[in-house]
Amino acid sequence: MKRLDLYDEIAALRRLTVLELVARYREVFGEETRSRNKVFLYKRIAYRLQEIKHGGLTPEAAAKAEELAPAAPVRRRLSPEVSKKLLDPRDPRLPPVGTELTRRIKGVEHKVIVHESDFEYGSKRYPSLSVVARVISGTKWNGYAFFGLTGRVSA
Repeated sequence: MKRLDLYDEIAALRRLTVLELVARYREVFGEETRSRNKVFLYKRIAYRLQEIKHGGLTPEAAAKAEELAPAAPVRRRLSPEVSKKLLDPRDPRLPPVGTELTRRIKGVEHKVIVHESDFEYGSKRYPSLSVVARVISGTKWNGYAFFGLTGRVSA
């Protein structure tokens, strides 16, 4: 019966929204994801659930994989500084947390507050500036372009 529970859980992943998959990813991996690609998140979470239940690669298989593809993007232990740089989900084009972005359209000023991982507009939270721009304008926009945040960032 336990085997069906895992399959049911994986099947249920297909019905989740991207935001729900992002939350589930956080639960399963214990860290944030930078991806908002539904198929990628589904596959990663499903694999990890199976890995937790049935175990990962044997030490021999892991060694062979390392031998065959030493430069492949596998999970490695990195220094805290490198990990933060690689895993920081915050786009460098974003202003500091708490900044209020404004955009005037047809005489109406629209204000958006920047939070650590989302944006607040009209007392609602949104996962991206592009979603906020779509809510405001009614059309698809690149959120950074909509709010004038497309300038170059110095490294």
